[in-house]
Amino acid sequence: MLDFILLMHNDATAALSPDMWPPYLASLQARGIFDGGSAIGGGDTFRKEGVPGGVSGNLGGYLRVRAADLTAARAYLTGNPVFESGGTVEIRELPRS
Repeated sequence: MLDFILLMHNDATAALSPDMWPPYLASLQARGIFDGGSAIGGGDTFRKEGVPGGVSGNLGGYLRVRAADLTAARAYLTGNPVFESGGTVEIRELPRS
């Protein structure tokens, strides 16, 4: 199994409500592939020298999951409140060193 992060963007076209999350998270937990997640608050960027890139205002939260590959990770979008509400969910593999 590989590790993936699902990055939820703040661009849903329909309203999200907090009660949408518990059933979705429970379904991931029941499959044994959920490794945590959280909303993402404000922050800042830093760079040793020069001007740093800006903070992305589009990210609202993340989930960490395990899947065989990217195709399998995409299946976890079903039921995701952001995805189901017309928003963007970015999936990235978390390489192991």
